[in-house]
Amino acid sequence: MAEKSSLQFLNQIQLLPTSPQLFFSKHDPEDPRLGDLFKPQALTDGSLLADQVALFGYPDDEGIKLNGGRPGAAEAPRLIRQFLYKMTPSHKKDLALLDLGDLSTKVDLAERHEQAQTIMEYLQTKKVRTISLGGGHDYGYSDSSGFVKAALKNYPNERPVVINFDAHLDVRPTEKGFNSGTPFYRLLSEFHKDITFAEVGLQPQCNSLFHREWAQKKGATLFDLKDVSGGKIQTLFQHPFFKNISKTTPVFISFDIDCLTSSEAGGCSQSWATGITTQEALDFLDTLYQISNVRGIGIYEVSPPLDHDFKTSKTAALLAYHFLFPGQA
Repeated sequence: MAEKSSLQFLNQIQLLPTSPQLFFSKHDPEDPRLGDLFKPQALTDGSLLADQVALFGYPDDEGIKLNGGRPGAAEAPRLIRQFLYKMTPSHKKDLALLDLGDLSTKVDLAERHEQAQTIMEYLQTKKVRTISLGGGHDYGYSDSSGFVKAALKNYPNERPVVINFDAHLDVRPTEKGFNSGTPFYRLLSEFHKDITFAEVGLQPQCNSLFHREWAQKKGATLFDLKDVSGGKIQTLFQHPFFKNISKTTPVFISFDIDCLTSSEAGGCSQSWATGITTQEALDFLDTLYQISNVRGIGIYEVSPPLDHDFKTSKTAALLAYHFLFPGQA
């Protein structure tokens, strides 16, 4: 694809507006909901301000299918919004919350990834905080690389940090094309000299030795499930990786829902009985929000057709909620 100016490319990206029915309201000023607070907005209307929060979705599971996974994540942005927008703000907080809609899937997958990267870079360059809803984890590359490009400009004296919560390394080579197993192969191949990168919650049955060694050669710090389960996850803050993070360190969180135990988040392409608990994840993230400058979170691989009682979609909504209101876990 020919290189275009950022604004020219942005004007050609189609973000489909979120259904008005998802903006839930009790129509009661004493009982506001997030559906009252989030406002639909076009991406390029010119009024974006620093530290606003923009939410947008990727209703796309083609990358999961290409990696041999079970489809269904294309439905996640709608379901996650449905539960998030019914939630009640926990305390008064002056938040400007924007809903930018969902990326159109009319162009091919590679161009969709490029469009998503451009959206993220544009928002992060304006210092807007972001919540992105997958969709497949292949968009983890688009989101994290867009964040890195912006952070290198916005924070020239800081080294950007990307943290992936995942049972899988997702560093499969791209010879056979892009898919949900390739996002951090792409990120580390392109940016390993510029970033600090960690993967949290890796499970041995999900990763080959070759892929582990490749990631480590590219500078990745790997935390296996045995390092973080059973109440040990908070001890990671004593590890040099996290001790080197400060309040000025720009951070992006890539959260593949399959890092959580299937009893709490089984509605995903591949889930396991083993995993981090939701409460462990929320507690850890709340601490991370306190000690660093987390600029965005991407939540991926939620698959409503595989879910029971919408449990996984609700868990994803909780992750988004605690990004907005940290310290409420």
